[in-house]
Amino acid sequence: MQLRDKVPRGTHVKGSIPYPRAFTGKDIVSTIQSLIQRELLINHNVPTSDRRAALQVARSLQSQLFFYEVEWGSRVLQDGVEDVYMFLDDVEGSSDAPPDRQELPTGVITILTTCYTTMCTGEGPCYAWSCPKRGKFTVDITVDEDVAPRSAETGWPENVPPEVIDALPPSEVNRQTIIHKLISKEVQYLQDLDTVDTCFLKPLRASNPPVIPRQDLEDFIDDVFSNILDLRECNRRLLDVMYVRQREQHPVIQRIGDILLDAATEFRLAYPEYVGHLPLAEKRLKDETESNAEFRLFLEQCARQVPHRPGEAMRLDLKQLLNRPSEHLQKYPYLLEAIYGETANGNPDADFLKEAMAALKGLQSVAQLRTFQSAMGRGVTGKWEWHDLVSAEARKALTKDVIKRQSIIFELIKGEMAYVKDLENIEVMYIRPLRAADPPIIEKERLQQFIIDVFHNFAELHAHHRRLVEKFHEIQREQHPVIRSVTEAMLDAALNFRDAYMEYIPNYPIAAYRIDEEMNNNPAFKEFVEQCVKHPDAHRLDMKSFVNRPIPRLLRYELLLKGIMEESSPTHEDRESIPQVLEIIKSLGKETEPGVESAKQKVELWRYNSNLVFKAGEVIDMDLLDEHRSLIHTGKLLRQPETGFEWNGWSELFVLLFDNYLVMTKTKERDNITKYHVNRRPIPLDLLTLVNFNDPPTQRGTGILRGLRGGERHDTAPQAGPNGASPESATDSRSVYPLTLHHNGRLGGPYILYAESQQTRLEWKQKLEEALGLRKVVQESNKVFEVETLSADTFLVPSLVNGTTSPAWTTENSFTGKVSCSVPFTTADGRGLVAIGCAEGVWIGFRHDSRSLRRVLHLKQVTQCAMLEDFGIFLVLADKSLFAYHIEALVPSSPQSTHASQTPQKLNGTKDVHFFSVGQLRERTLVIYMKKKGLDSVFRVLEPVVDKINERAKAPGGLSGLLGFRPAKSEWFRIYRDFFLPSESFDLIFLKAKIAILCTKGFEIMDLADFKSVTIPQRDDPRMEKLAKRCESSRPLGMFRSKDDEFLLVYDAFGLYVNKHGDPSRGMGQIEWEGSAERVALHLPYILLFDPRFIEVRHVETGRLAQIIPGNDIRCIWDGRGLNSNASVTPMVGPSGEAVVQEARVHGVMNATETIIPGVGGMAGRQPRAVAQHIFELIPTIPLYLPGSLASPSTTTYFPQSMSPPRSPQMLPTAGPSGWRG
Repeated sequence: MQLRDKVPRGTHVKGSIPYPRAFTGKDIVSTIQSLIQRELLINHNVPTSDRRAALQVARSLQSQLFFYEVEWGSRVLQDGVEDVYMFLDDVEGSSDAPPDRQELPTGVITILTTCYTTMCTGEGPCYAWSCPKRGKFTVDITVDEDVAPRSAETGWPENVPPEVIDALPPSEVNRQTIIHKLISKEVQYLQDLDTVDTCFLKPLRASNPPVIPRQDLEDFIDDVFSNILDLRECNRRLLDVMYVRQREQHPVIQRIGDILLDAATEFRLAYPEYVGHLPLAEKRLKDETESNAEFRLFLEQCARQVPHRPGEAMRLDLKQLLNRPSEHLQKYPYLLEAIYGETANGNPDADFLKEAMAALKGLQSVAQLRTFQSAMGRGVTGKWEWHDLVSAEARKALTKDVIKRQSIIFELIKGEMAYVKDLENIEVMYIRPLRAADPPIIEKERLQQFIIDVFHNFAELHAHHRRLVEKFHEIQREQHPVIRSVTEAMLDAALNFRDAYMEYIPNYPIAAYRIDEEMNNNPAFKEFVEQCVKHPDAHRLDMKSFVNRPIPRLLRYELLLKGIMEESSPTHEDRESIPQVLEIIKSLGKETEPGVESAKQKVELWRYNSNLVFKAGEVIDMDLLDEHRSLIHTGKLLRQPETGFEWNGWSELFVLLFDNYLVMTKTKERDNITKYHVNRRPIPLDLLTLVNFNDPPTQRGTGILRGLRGGERHDTAPQAGPNGASPESATDSRSVYPLTLHHNGRLGGPYILYAESQQTRLEWKQKLEEALGLRKVVQESNKVFEVETLSADTFLVPSLVNGTTSPAWTTENSFTGKVSCSVPFTTADGRGLVAIGCAEGVWIGFRHDSRSLRRVLHLKQVTQCAMLEDFGIFLVLADKSLFAYHIEALVPSSPQSTHASQTPQKLNGTKDVHFFSVGQLRERTLVIYMKKKGLDSVFRVLEPVVDKINERAKAPGGLSGLLGFRPAKSEWFRIYRDFFLPSESFDLIFLKAKIAILCTKGFEIMDLADFKSVTIPQRDDPRMEKLAKRCESSRPLGMFRSKDDEFLLVYDAFGLYVNKHGDPSRGMGQIEWEGSAERVALHLPYILLFDPRFIEVRHVETGRLAQIIPGNDIRCIWDGRGLNSNASVTPMVGPSGEAVVQEARVHGVMNATETIIPGVGGMAGRQPRAVAQHIFELIPTIPLYLPGSLASPSTTTYFPQSMSPPRSPQMLPTAGPSGWRG
């Protein structure tokens, strides 16, 4: 009896008779469903929404008189409210206890039973074909034809006794007929909504293979069907209420208006959303039908399953069915108006009908508003204005000021919707197609950066304004047609999107430049942009217009908000709140101005970089694309004709002053693009000297012959004033004002340029001084190497000033001669020492303590020295003889070390060694020295013999022993190889498995195992003829690995990148040095080129100039080569994340700029003046501040931040075994 207790019972009316403790068919089915749905779900996987089994059980119970229909009708029980039922023996006033029945209903409902086999115990189905776990659930439910739909095909008069009709007035008959028609239309409408679900929606989900990809299916259903199932439930509840009213008041329904009034309240939550979304649903359905042939076929098959409607031959298709809710909603007011017209005066239903009509008409207005909101400014509905959504009656009740104010508010909302849609289209029209393009429109490795540069943080803007639109829509739905204020929402949005605009607006110049640059260089991208302009949502606007969209939108806010404020009443709160919003938006524009200006300067610099044209074969990487680079000044200057003849015309130069280079160009325009042809080699500011800005003006038309490069001074020039200008020239348009600059590099010299006015010349002077001063400050703070003094006054050479001659070397004085070499090393007891060789011998002392330096070897003309720390051997090349010393003999570590041999060993026979080199090859320590034999170079390879070196010294015999000399044959070294090269050689470098000999032919890569060699760079290619000639006329200085499979060949005037086969690997040609290199050293990741005037520091991988270290008579005395395995190596991380060795790897020497008088007793006054040789080591530094620390929108031009070492990948000093690489 659990079922009887759970069935909800109450008083139900049928035929105007109330029945207490009664229930409907729907009540009993719902109760049974709650009791059996769990079993059905577990055993048969039947969804809880399937009520067919419960309906079958209810009918079985009815047939056994467990309950009965109150009028004892013969219709089959339905899952509805049309009929009323009661339990037997259940009367009002009786006890709630269940009656004691002799016989309860019995029966077997097979769908609720478990499997009949005893072996079916697991979770899966057993062997039985009809096992319930197989999911073959079927229920055969028949529908009573008299009930569904009741009287659908006949009118009300046909279903009512004639005596009732005769007793009613004609108006009431018409009224009842219309009410009956209203109910029948509701039945037909519900059947149409069921058809959408059963014939289209469920088959679409169940299709296999899927008609629409699984990942897109739910989105498609949401877009097309929206909340149509919610509408079905709303109207199903309405029909149930109508059936109850029909049952209660049959045959004459007294009231219907109250039912529709309640329904209108419920409809307001569902119908506006559906109707408003309908245009988008139709568009999505159309797009899918046109692009998906399988879906098109699916619709055709489903349409055949749609049942025929009574009296109609054609079946409805999906589009017509989707429009049914909108159509049905529009018919309600007409039917209610017809019922109201037949309603007698005094009938209380009249008031309900009027209110229901007003509510449903308002519902149509809200639905129309939702249609406008869903359009987001697109299509016909998106172009609606405020008056299109407001009835004429409503407009008549408003004043002109209110109408105008509402129209402006509506324009603000409408414009915001269109703006958000445009931001969405950036993703839809540009970003997604660019990412999905195959083949790619922009290379994959560049695409992400391009999207960031062009569209920047547009998604952040879209999120802010999407929220603002949603807030506007919410206000519209609540207050339409008269909105009190949107200022609060606008103020909140302005405060939130401020930071996003502060980031986006300054980026626009960069975005526009990137688009133009890509279109100029990428035809595929240009075609893509042109195709996008034709997109229906583009409105013929190009990509730049979409990217620029946020900027004018801010200005539009100001205009619309001012209009709203002006049309507001004097007491309206908008009068006080709108100025606050306006202030925020105005301040946003002002605060972004510096950033925009900075971006414009950066773009201008990029344009110059892309439009600079160098001479053929000459390309200089000025690092103009560094994000912190800045352009300080540009302008026109003149230069006299080089031939000296006036009729050749003056050259007009366009001069660019960057924060690191001064570039002189000539402009040429073609296809509306100005190209800047570099006229002279760009001048690094580190090598620029300002000579003269005070010369008097000269006349462009005076004289025929001129001095070299216009440098001749004219005696006839008028007397100059304080600023270099004469009174007459101040007003003469032919007067030009000279300014003299000097480029201190190898290809430089003096430049005399002319400004067209004194003011222009002063401006150039000011900008140049500013740039040089700033360059000096920033370079000092971000220099790559720091000069660390090893000795400042120990090594002196006589000054040749005023004709002073050098004294004889035999004279006892303080002169040491030119310093030629040095090498740092660490002794066995851990002392860090440095050896310095010069014309008068070798000095050794502690590093960084010049007073500790002492002469340990009295040798003449020392040119090279090296230390074999693992063997304790010190090598010296003096006067073309190569000697080996025990280091313990030179700097003993303890008294017990006196056993070390005090006598050196000479490694060569005659005085003919030009240079030597030490290194490791295949785990062997080798010493290779070169002797000249005619034009050939003869090499001997020596290997140290450990046992002989460590052997205790023996007393030498004979006369040579008494004189302190050993025989010429060395015992400490054995001969490993001998070979020769038919060419003059300058140096030898140890590679990983081979050696590289620097000779007049270039770089000879040789394998000592078989003496096979190859010369690089390759010269066989006729296209390399010009390069080959230049290489032959230049002196090779060094060879360094720049990448795993690439090397940099260093000559005295230029550098060349080659691959592992010796072919040039980069299309930019050679790298021209600023100076004339006499020697090169490597300190990864930089090479250091020694010119007598300065040291040129460049990045080994990019060749980019990183630092200039000026000096006087600079020479490299140690380039980092040699064996010093005990030396400590402290790695550090550079600014770009690359590993940099902190210890010094390069030594140099430069002459002091001032002469001194060495004091020797009382004869100091007679001593010749001397020049101190400043010996130093170069230590890599970490910049005091990293690039960008000074960057700000207002100081970008005046504080460039890219003066630190260029960033590059970490260099790998190893190479593979292929090719000639060693």
